[in-house]
Amino acid sequence: MGKVVGIDLGTTNSVVAVMEGGKPVVIANAEGMRTTPSVVGFSKEGERLVGQMARRQTVLNPQNTFYGVKRFMGRKYSELTPASKRVPYTIRRDENANIRIKCPRLERDFAPEEISAMVLRKLADEASRYLGQPVTGAVITVPAYFNDSQRQATRDAGRIAGLEVKRILNEPTAASLAYGLDRANNQTILVFDLGGGTFDVSVLEVGDGVFEVKATSGDTQLGGNDFDEKIVDWLADQFLEAEGVDLRRDRQALQRLTEASEKAKIELSGVNVTDINLPFITATADGPKHLETRLTRVQFEDLCRDLVERLRYPVKQALADAGLSPNAIDEVVLVGGSTRMPMVQDLVRSLVDLEPNQNVNPDEVVAVGAAIQAGILGGEVKDILLLDVTPLSMGLETIGGVMKKIIPRNTTIPVRRSDIFSTSENNQSVVEVHVLQGERDIASGNKSLGRFKLTGIPPAPRGVPQVQISFDIDANGILQVMALDKTTGREQGLTIQGASTLSTEEVEQMIREAEEFAESDRLKKARVDKRNKAEAIALKAERKLREVALDFGMYFASDRRKKIEGLIRELRECLDQEDDRGVDLAQADLQDALYELDREVRISIQDEEEEGFFEPLRRTFSGDRDRDRRRDDRPLYGGSSGSRSGTSTYNYDNDEWDDDDDWL
Repeated sequence: MGKVVGIDLGTTNSVVAVMEGGKPVVIANAEGMRTTPSVVGFSKEGERLVGQMARRQTVLNPQNTFYGVKRFMGRKYSELTPASKRVPYTIRRDENANIRIKCPRLERDFAPEEISAMVLRKLADEASRYLGQPVTGAVITVPAYFNDSQRQATRDAGRIAGLEVKRILNEPTAASLAYGLDRANNQTILVFDLGGGTFDVSVLEVGDGVFEVKATSGDTQLGGNDFDEKIVDWLADQFLEAEGVDLRRDRQALQRLTEASEKAKIELSGVNVTDINLPFITATADGPKHLETRLTRVQFEDLCRDLVERLRYPVKQALADAGLSPNAIDEVVLVGGSTRMPMVQDLVRSLVDLEPNQNVNPDEVVAVGAAIQAGILGGEVKDILLLDVTPLSMGLETIGGVMKKIIPRNTTIPVRRSDIFSTSENNQSVVEVHVLQGERDIASGNKSLGRFKLTGIPPAPRGVPQVQISFDIDANGILQVMALDKTTGREQGLTIQGASTLSTEEVEQMIREAEEFAESDRLKKARVDKRNKAEAIALKAERKLREVALDFGMYFASDRRKKIEGLIRELRECLDQEDDRGVDLAQADLQDALYELDREVRISIQDEEEEGFFEPLRRTFSGDRDRDRRRDDRPLYGGSSGSRSGTSTYNYDNDEWDDDDDWL
């Protein structure tokens, strides 16, 4: 079963949110933005672009870039006003008098629902990427004043996107749901929602978990885009009077005017004057023309006086329908980015003698409410539940990005498990412990629960220090991780609250992902193990050369020594170049060369024994003292007492490396 998300399908921008751990979370898109432009475009190569990537090409490719499509959904071509048709792309009427959007790049027409479906699919994909599981259902919000045709068109867009539309939710209701989530007292709320293309206002009574809509009103053809159009007309009229050129007839110039107008509107919400500069806006027989002017907030408000008056009537109508006076309103919640305009906030204060509540983000509150509704429909419990077993394995990341599991999933709690690890570098004084939850062998495929560092480890060769990592989950499901340096007694820990609060759907999805990617994880793990083994053999060869030089002199077996040194360089070059085949060949040749060197050393020792000389050398290479000395110089390893679990280990009995373990 896939996840159900909440989606605010806006005229200008859209937002997706989801319930996680009993709380709504707004999901950022791949570009790192929490809002995604409701723009769809097709590049010169015919590639479909959605969101910010599409918006970037609006000026250079206006006929194949579509925005503001929400206004066209569920409407007939005859219902459009001349102002609504004034967009850089082409709108036409089909044989059924419906609206179609022409795409010259693909030589086909799109219904508005198809364009909106592409935006919905983008949001669902972003949510799937964030959650790590497919999104199959959604609660989609619409303006409260949308009619049945427009609501059905929104539902159809969701179905085209491959989503099961669980519910069509009014935007003011969603906003009040988000606002009143943690409020137990009864309140009467007026939600003033002015988005990019639509406006509606609702009066609701909120309290004790009940959200009752008393009245709603609005205008589906009034929004922030209309305020932009006022600036566009003002700029175009000025330029027409000065240069005799109507920029509204040029698609690229119109798009540049639209973007500059939106930017000016946003800036005038914070400053009293803004400069508008559009170089090379067009060209005539006299040469290129530039647009340079200044717009003040007073001028902007004067231009939009009629639009502000259009906002006034729906508010009064909603209050009258609810049978309430403005004094009965306890809170006013502003929704939509256009409510940031000072003249809009002044209007609200004049109608309802209250300071508008701005504790909620007007761009995200609708999506948050939709996510809460999705959680209600999905039966998710808002309070965090702690289970009596751990649903997913707990472990930590070892060298090469591999996860070492300490506590397997479905282990009964309370439980305590520990293992011993060591360092991966010579003289390493700090060990970073990265705690993970999940079933993947590769660490990046699992959920990160936290990180901490154990410092103050005495300098020593790699593999010598012993660090004991302990995982402790108590009966409340609280995970505590401790790292102890057994040499110094230095200790460091991390307590992780709610380590087992993933929903059943998330757990099942992570298990399915583990099965799906098991083969690729196995290959990645095998590659990491191969690199560790190759590096271990190179270190062994270097140590062997030093021993031979100390005991027999630099000129002993000089030809074999030079060959081994060359093979060590070749092996490390192959590791740097990630040449797997070269690593295999160089590693095999190095093993053979080491075997020959060992054989020559043994022959030399036997010759000396027969002659009765160099007795100490025999003890060094074949006696107990040698074995004791070599065990004091151990390489990297990990594991608990009585076993060698951890990183690559050295088998001192047969002089071979065992690479079944892991390195921190």
